Amino acid sequence: MDFRASVVTDVNSDKEKPPSYPVATTSQKHKNFVVEPMKEKSVRELAGIGLVLGGRLEEKGFCKAKDVLGQFLLLKQDKTAFKSWLRQICYAGNRQSEDCYRCLREWCDAFL
Repeated sequence: MDFRASVVTDVNSDKEKPPSYPVATTSQKHKNFVVEPMKEKSVRELAGIGLVLGGRLEEKGFCKAKDVLGQFLLLKQDKTAFKSWLRQICYAGNRQSEDCYRCLREWCDAFL
């Protein structure tokens, strides 16, 4: 008998592979935020803002989501300026600042 090593091919090799780059997804928190008016929502209800970043924003006087929205509007909804501001004021990471920007942008598109 001849025992040669055989090459096993991937049976799924012809299927499309998922992209290797990160794909922007919308979180449930984002979806919940953008479907209703702002009212008195906490800053922690913004997508990308959790307990730690929310606490830092509250320490700086941004207790409500509408306070952050005000800054967003003062910066003329400029993505770069808003993300930079969020990084400076509460040390948000790139993903967190991007999520927050997208959340406010979508909310503005729906309600303003």
